[in-house]
Amino acid sequence: MRDDFSAQAWELNGSVALRPESFGALAYDFTTRRLSFLKDPALVDVVRHLSEHPNITEVLDSVGVSDEDRPRFHAALERLADQHLIVKRQSA
Repeated sequence: MRDDFSAQAWELNGSVALRPESFGALAYDFTTRRLSFLKDPALVDVVRHLSEHPNITEVLDSVGVSDEDRPRFHAALERLADQHLIVKRQSA
């Protein structure tokens, strides 16, 4: 995990739309035309609530992600950030 990743404010990229599915959601980036699958409904919940909290730690707290599941969520969110599906919020 990147040192400062969890302490920063993130949000869903403005060019990305989430479509709910039984497995989680489809994320479509209208800029890159990339389609991604979010295969965990809890991860979808975290992504949807990113903009409501000052950092990832507080989002995970609010959604009820357990301590043992946090490394998996951090890794998934870092992958989403690397793909520019989530971006750092300019004003937290």
